Amino acid sequence: MSLWRTIADHLRDDIARGHHAPGERLPSEAALAARFGVNRHTVRQALAALSDEGLVWSRRGAGVFVQAAPTDYPLGGRTVQFHRAIALAGRMPGRQIDFVATRTADAVEAEALALPPGAQVHVAEGVSLVDGQPVAMFRSVFPAEWLPALPDGLRETGSITAALDRCGVPAFRRAHTRITARVADATRAARLQARPGDALIRTEAVNVTPDGTPVERGLSWWLAARITLTVTPEGGGSDP
Repeated sequence: MSLWRTIADHLRDDIARGHHAPGERLPSEAALAARFGVNRHTVRQALAALSDEGLVWSRRGAGVFVQAAPTDYPLGGRTVQFHRAIALAGRMPGRQIDFVATRTADAVEAEALALPPGAQVHVAEGVSLVDGQPVAMFRSVFPAEWLPALPDGLRETGSITAALDRCGVPAFRRAHTRITARVADATRAARLQARPGDALIRTEAVNVTPDGTPVERGLSWWLAARITLTVTPEGGGSDP
């Protein structure tokens, strides 16, 4: 048997026995190479095999981590901040807003936000994280005319909820959510630190103000292996 396969078997057994807890970082490549008396390339092959099995995942500059169980995340009519929902699940939330721009709405966005053709919208895109691991990519679209300060708020706070609050929208609720299945293409897989072809859950939602005015159209691509979406009549949740 190849050395790297033997090392993968040892590490797989360590994980199964609980020697490395879910979410825990494995020893470094150098440490594993010393433990097994091999070079780092052989260790890297073993870790790649475990990654292909979904047992571990890697973060550049941070190391290789044991895959944690999927995180429960509620969807419903009552909006709950992503950070709060993940924290209540006992995990560490995070978000990166990578792109903010203002452009003309396409036909689908205009209809969802009840805007006239050619209206301007603000767009925010980024990644939501749990315990430092990407769980979803998101794109949120907002009416620009009555939220002129929103881009600055997004850049300064890194939070959709906080930015909307700055713009005089302290409360909003989910009007509807549409859920479909997708597979990750190469771009989304790279952004989510996953593999092309991995299963995604796509949610398309519209949030409205208390008087029913559409304020956000949100698209999210959740990595199915890392998140469990739950829908209950009294539950709630907003896309990341």
